Amino acid sequence: MKFGIFYELQLPRPWGPDDEWRLYHHALDQLELADRLGYDYAWEVEHHYLEEYSHSSAPGVFLGAASQRTRQIRLGHGILQLTTNHPAKLAAQVSALDLLSNGRVEFGMGESASITELEPYNIPFDEKRAIFEDAVRCLVPMFTSPSHSYDGPYHHFPQRNVLPKPRQTPHPPLWTACSQLQTIAYAGEKGFGALGFQFVSADAAHAWVHAYYNGMTKRLSKLADYPANPNIALVSMFMCAPTDEEARAKADGATFFQFCLRFYNTADRRRPAPGEVDMWEEYLKWKAANPEAAEKALSGGLIGSPETLRKKLRKFEASHIDQVILLNQAGRNTHADICDSLELFAAEVMPEFHANIPDHEAWKARVLAREIELEEIETEQFTLRYGGKAVQLAPAAG
Repeated sequence: MKFGIFYELQLPRPWGPDDEWRLYHHALDQLELADRLGYDYAWEVEHHYLEEYSHSSAPGVFLGAASQRTRQIRLGHGILQLTTNHPAKLAAQVSALDLLSNGRVEFGMGESASITELEPYNIPFDEKRAIFEDAVRCLVPMFTSPSHSYDGPYHHFPQRNVLPKPRQTPHPPLWTACSQLQTIAYAGEKGFGALGFQFVSADAAHAWVHAYYNGMTKRLSKLADYPANPNIALVSMFMCAPTDEEARAKADGATFFQFCLRFYNTADRRRPAPGEVDMWEEYLKWKAANPEAAEKALSGGLIGSPETLRKKLRKFEASHIDQVILLNQAGRNTHADICDSLELFAAEVMPEFHANIPDHEAWKARVLAREIELEEIETEQFTLRYGGKAVQLAPAAG
């Protein structure tokens, strides 16, 4: 099993004049450390207008800086929005980053799940999947064709040579965001790597791994001519410390992350105007009123001592997850604690699972060759994005 780190670039209020500057530079320091420690991937999101939850609206700039401070770690767009960006601009940006990083880019693509993000660009929420698929068809040939044109339902592009071309042949591996668990099966059917941006149990992971690989081997229907990227990665809240108690004490940001997700994704909750809601203050109120729920939320992720994390990860490894993406930068988790966590995990946990990668790759090769037939597991019981230990919010009043 491989390991990635993930950045939303969270910044709870109140904001000081140097806070965003410090946030970005600390994140780059952490990424450089992860590269030296042998982590496999670094994933950076694209979000817009989501105050406190994500200040990462220019991921290509951040990853461009990271490309010059690292040597081995794969640099992943997790994800770029195909709904709010022109395909030709994305193809050029991804290719330029691939050149700067000497061919280390992973291209994660997504729709955006937020009206807050889509509305300023006049993107109808109920058409975002269709726009996404049309963008994939328009974009992928731009990586290789010296003269490409496209005429689709949403994108129209005259004959041009989109430059530069990427370092990797034919282009960086393609992934898609799976913010709803059902999208994991969709990713397999379309031949994309699956970036599972939700928190699941080992049992749920087992079911969705089967759904993903069965989609790829039995129901493959790619959107364009690209190599399939058979990889499934799941995000987990993360903090590693010498004891479980220390890890929980340092991981309050994990609960803030979950709180923000639920706050912004509750159907009956009105989306706040800019500056209208202090998310950190709302979180502190909720935590004071729900201390048991707040404590329970910390038990659902990879938060604990090295031995605790090894036990949890063995269950995911048995489910044949390709990668676990560790979400450490959240809320007010400190730079020092994040760095210490990365170092301890790399020293005492990661080697066991890195050593088992050849066995996993051999299993995957047999699955893709249909030498191993995976059971078609009913996934209906595993469709909830948030597990039973996750933060729960009551409906908004009014």
